[in-house]
Amino acid sequence: MNKTVEIQDLGRKDYKETWDYQEELFKEILDIKVRNRREESHLETPNYFLFVEHPHVYTLGKSGDVSNLLISEEKLAEIDATFYKINRGGDITYHGPGQIVGYPIVDLENYFTDIHKYLRFLEEMVILTLAEYGLKAERSKGETGVWLDVGTPFARKICAMGVRASRWVTMHGFALNVNANLGYFDHMIPCGIKGKAVTSLNVEMGKAEVSVEEVKEKLLKHFARLFEAELKLNDTLTLK
Repeated sequence: MNKTVEIQDLGRKDYKETWDYQEELFKEILDIKVRNRREESHLETPNYFLFVEHPHVYTLGKSGDVSNLLISEEKLAEIDATFYKINRGGDITYHGPGQIVGYPIVDLENYFTDIHKYLRFLEEMVILTLAEYGLKAERSKGETGVWLDVGTPFARKICAMGVRASRWVTMHGFALNVNANLGYFDHMIPCGIKGKAVTSLNVEMGKAEVSVEEVKEKLLKHFARLFEAELKLNDTLTLK
């Protein structure tokens, strides 16, 4: 059982290029698992956690409704955005500059075999991180992700989530708004949920900008504790 997670910070990277890279890592883990079963071997499966910032892009999950995108393909080009139908769960979401996107590509058999627990742990990682900024973030019943002021007319989403899993291997993940341009959310019905607002960490703190690197460090700290994981960091990331 391998609990080490290799952390990779990809910087700003095209969505499709990153999706293809996710698929490569996902397949690498699955191939090892298939070989282990076929040959009765005991090769360890690796685990990865990718950080990335995407150019403006809208993605629609396999169960999503394309009508939740409120802008035509022609208009997408005008706002310098792209659109993809993808193979994760969930409906429509937006990724863009000022947002931390995290893609854990892990073999849950190295940790626990419970996809609902996995999602709750990802949410808890974000909730604990936001608590360090003085924000009371919560889950909203029946709505995956992390929210503020749940159960009030002012409920607003700060982190979206959508994952894919096969043979206990995960991909896709979460998108936390840190310094996001919230105007881009006006071009869709976020996650297909009408009447709910979206927010960003810098807005909640009344700041022009919040340190993205600091937020990443806090996310990793809580991820490591929740998953009892040992993190293998690259040179651009540290834990304090």
